[in-house]
Amino acid sequence: YPNAGLLKLPSNKKVDTSEQDILRAQLLEETLDSFGISAKVANVTHGPAVTRFELDLASGINVKRINNVADNIALNMSAENGIRIEAPIPGTTFVGIEIPNKTITTVTFREVLFSEEMKKEEDPLSIALGKDITGKPIICNLAQMPHLLIAGATGSGKSVCINSIINSIVFRCSPEDCRLILIDPKMVELQRYNVLPHLLIPVVTEPHKASGALSWALAEMTDRYNKFKDNHVDKITTYNNNLPEGAEKLPRIVVVIDELADLMISSSRKEIEHDINRIAALARAAGIHLVVATQRPSVDVITGVIKANLLSRIAFLTSSGTDSRTIIDRYGAENLVGNGDMLYMPSGYKNPLRVQGCFLQNDEINNIIAFIKKNNRTFFDQSAMDVIEESEASSEDLKNDDNNIKVDPLLEDAIDMVLSDGQASISMLQRRMSIGYARAGRIIDAMTKMGIISKADGSKPREVLISRSEYENSKL
Repeated sequence: YPNAGLLKLPSNKKVDTSEQDILRAQLLEETLDSFGISAKVANVTHGPAVTRFELDLASGINVKRINNVADNIALNMSAENGIRIEAPIPGTTFVGIEIPNKTITTVTFREVLFSEEMKKEEDPLSIALGKDITGKPIICNLAQMPHLLIAGATGSGKSVCINSIINSIVFRCSPEDCRLILIDPKMVELQRYNVLPHLLIPVVTEPHKASGALSWALAEMTDRYNKFKDNHVDKITTYNNNLPEGAEKLPRIVVVIDELADLMISSSRKEIEHDINRIAALARAAGIHLVVATQRPSVDVITGVIKANLLSRIAFLTSSGTDSRTIIDRYGAENLVGNGDMLYMPSGYKNPLRVQGCFLQNDEINNIIAFIKKNNRTFFDQSAMDVIEESEASSEDLKNDDNNIKVDPLLEDAIDMVLSDGQASISMLQRRMSIGYARAGRIIDAMTKMGIISKADGSKPREVLISRSEYENSKL
């Protein structure tokens, strides 16, 4: 395992902001009073990126009046990116007004990763996220999420957050605990992680291979559930705690997609979107988790179905309130200050947490990678690589025959399988052939057009309409 010595220590320099906070509180009260809003600042919390002023409103003052003058408050308080209003602050009767600090205090990766809060976390998939407005380290458990959507404008801190997630796993998990699939269509951020022993396959950069990797993960999910069924368990932790004789421990699998938008404009969009949704909806108990990031939080990238299945979300600074709503179903991210300032919405929470994300410098990442390269070796899963390569080849080589039926390299194997079983279904092909939903669907369509199996009849398996000898004769 890498150690704390590879990471930079936090600065011990403490800046006394009490006098500045008092002056800003007075200015805020005067600004509100100029609009006929009577309120007193009951408490001030100076966080890493913003200061929260907790307002005690006079009786009869409507909170909506503060929202109506938010732009004027921002102007008077010299809040270039605007202010954020939290009404009320959870657990209180106060209204919170968050105003950016003139200087952002860096939250180092080390101080969160080795905090007392992290030491209490037993799950190896606990992630060092950052610090909240009170300075408390925020730890998120990827196993409980169980999937995460990250979005924000370019330069807002999204890539640094992904690095924090990957390196939290590297520090806390052995390759036996967790394997990684990294998908980086931009070919910029994740290439340096190719030396990690945690990698299941080399970093994926091509959309067709990304589609193949997701299809493999979906097939692996199905295979794991079959193992659970055979051993009368319902989730990965129970299975690993009661391993059948001769069986190997199943590692958790984390799939990181650094730029979803690049995949959603590729020819493999349909397959990718389907597989993401299936994994997000079903893979939690199988120990397969998604971290999906994009700098284009538009509805054509973060579709309604994808968002519905990725319930834990992080919004960094966005270019508009519309983008903020696309990510976390509310305005607010457009008024963040950038540089790691985020709104973190864990699954099940009604209101987001404002967090200053950990900052992990490039030289720290390089130190970690150099240490790992010196002390470990990569061991990719050859069977997974073979399935993905085969999937990529089939997507490029599919061609039309004289009857305009797409010929898949696996079509003959699929025909042989259904002739032997006497029935056919998409899920059966997915499970038995380790392929994705879209590809299995195309093979089923081809066999239907060829008259080998019946047309769909609700959720029932397709009937096989011809015998093996009839099929062999038809080929002559």
